Amino acid sequence: MNTKTCIVVVGPTAVGKTSFAIQMAQHFHTSIISADSRQCFVELNIGVAKPSDAELKLVKHYFVNSHHIDEEFNAALFEKLSLLWIEEIFQRHDIAVMVGGTGLYVKAFSEGLDDVPPSDSDVRKKITSLYEANGIKWLQDELQLNDPLFVAKGEMQNPQRMMRALEVKIISGKSIFSFRSTKEKNRGFRIIKIGLELPRELLYARINDRVDAMMKDGLLEEARGLYPLRKLNALQTVGYQELFEYLDGKIALNTAVDLIKQNTRHYAKRQLTWFKKDDSIFWLNAAQMPPSIEFVDNLVGRPLDWSQEKFPE
Repeated sequence: MNTKTCIVVVGPTAVGKTSFAIQMAQHFHTSIISADSRQCFVELNIGVAKPSDAELKLVKHYFVNSHHIDEEFNAALFEKLSLLWIEEIFQRHDIAVMVGGTGLYVKAFSEGLDDVPPSDSDVRKKITSLYEANGIKWLQDELQLNDPLFVAKGEMQNPQRMMRALEVKIISGKSIFSFRSTKEKNRGFRIIKIGLELPRELLYARINDRVDAMMKDGLLEEARGLYPLRKLNALQTVGYQELFEYLDGKIALNTAVDLIKQNTRHYAKRQLTWFKKDDSIFWLNAAQMPPSIEFVDNLVGRPLDWSQEKFPE
C-alpha cells in the first residue's frame, strides 16, 4: 500500500477550515495546498478570508497569492497544478494537507474532471457580453430554452456555471451534464477527506460576525480599490459584488452588508449540499478541534477501510 497520504479538509465558509488545516500541517510537519478559487489571487485579501501573513509564515501554502485577477484560471488547470504540487510535497513528506471550500477543485484533484469541450473565447465573450447587458434572468431563460437538463440539475443562481453550460451547449450541441463520467482517475496515493460542520445557527452567526469583522478591517476600501476591475471574472463573487452595487449608488451601505451576509449564508448552504453528496467525506464537529486532530492522526495510520468505523459526534 502506498504510504503517501493527502488529508483534504473541506466544509462551508467560516467553519474553521484554515485554522484546522494549519494545525494538521504543523502536526504532520508538512505543507498545505489551498483549494479555494479566489484565495489564489494576489489582489484579493479581506473579502476572501485569505490566511493571514502570520499563518502563511507558519506553514507553506501552495495556491495562495499565486495568480493575478486578470489571469484565467479554472478547475482543469487546478487539477494539473495540484498534482504537480502534491508530488513536490511528497518528495519531502509522506503526508500533505489540502484545504478549501471550492468543491469542483477538490473533485478535480481527487477524481479528475470530465472530458468537457474546451472553452471557445469568441463564444464566451459573446455570452459574457449578453449576460452583462441583460442580467441573470437572460441566462436562466437561455438555459431553459437550450439546456433543460442543466436547469433541472445545475446551479441556476451561479452565473459562471450557467455561462459555461450555455457555452458548452452552443459549441457541442449537448448538455454539459452529458459529458459527466462516473470513472474516477487513479491518483496513486491515499486521499482522506475530512469535513467540518457546525449547527446551522452557530455557522450563520459565525458568518455574520466574519462579515462585520471584514468591514471593520477595511473590506469597503479593498472593494473601492478593485472597483475599476469589477467586470473581471475573479471579482464576480460574494463580498465584492454587493459593495460594487453600493459604489454604483444602487443600494445603501448597510443594505450591501446585509446582502453579503445573506449571500454568504446561501453560499455556505450550497457548499454543504455539494460536499454532503460525497460519501467518502468523514464529518467532524468543528467545535471539537483537539479531539479531531487526534482522530485524524489515528486515521492516517490505518488502512483505508471505514465501513465499520465510528466517528466523533
